[in-house]
Amino acid sequence: MTDTPWHTVTIRVPFANPKHATIAMQVIDVDPELQREAVKRTLTVDGNDLVASFATSTVRLARLTTNGFLENVDLVARTIGEFGENSERDF
Repeated sequence: MTDTPWHTVTIRVPFANPKHATIAMQVIDVDPELQREAVKRTLTVDGNDLVASFATSTVRLARLTTNGFLENVDLVARTIGEFGENSERDF
C-alpha cells in the first residue's frame, strides 16, 4: 500500500482584537475532529487572526472540514457580536 499525500488548507480569520480571536479558538478547539486519523487540525492566534491549518487524507475531507470550521466561526463571530464586550460589563 502506498502512502497517500496529505492535502493541506490554511485559513486566516480576522477578528476585532486578539481577545476575540482567542475566544473563538478556545470555543472551536473543544470539539475534536470526527475522523482523527484522517484529519489533523491546528488552531492558533496570530495578532487579531484565528489561524486554522488542516491536513486531510482526501480532498473531499478538506472541503467538509473547511465548511464545518467556517460554520463554527460564523456562529462564534455572531455570538461575540451579539454578546461580546457589552456582556462583560454586566458581570
